Amino acid sequence: MEITGKIIVAMPEVGGTSAKGNAWKKREYVLETQETYPKKVFFNFFGDRVDQFPLQVGQVVKISFDIDSREYNGRWYVDVRAWKAEDPGAAAAPAVPQPGMAAPAAYGPAPQMPGGYAQPGAPVPPPAVDLAPSPTDDLPF
Repeated sequence: MEITGKIIVAMPEVGGTSAKGNAWKKREYVLETQETYPKKVFFNFFGDRVDQFPLQVGQVVKISFDIDSREYNGRWYVDVRAWKAEDPGAAAAPAVPQPGMAAPAAYGPAPQMPGGYAQPGAPVPPPAVDLAPSPTDDLPF
């Protein structure tokens, strides 16, 4: 899954040692989408990805993430775990044809419609409607 927005909160890095003796670290962020009705998404980077993707407040990024749920003491917890962050403008770069590759086909209307379909702009007759009341109609309106 992916989401794009601006980092509005960057929490400090936290870490520790698991019950099995393995060291761990994570860093949590809040991203705000840039839509008509913005949404705030709380997510984190875990392990080596904390150092791989150091994000700053005010930075616009596209986050790739997974959603994970787990049960603890009869309650369920949801975790949005990011695994990649990138500049959203970098992904929007147009593809450049390589030498020896065919040029992409031009987009436009189909030369003709498949059988059974009306041609664009052809008038569609309205459905026939009988407005006379039926003898079994008991509605007051």
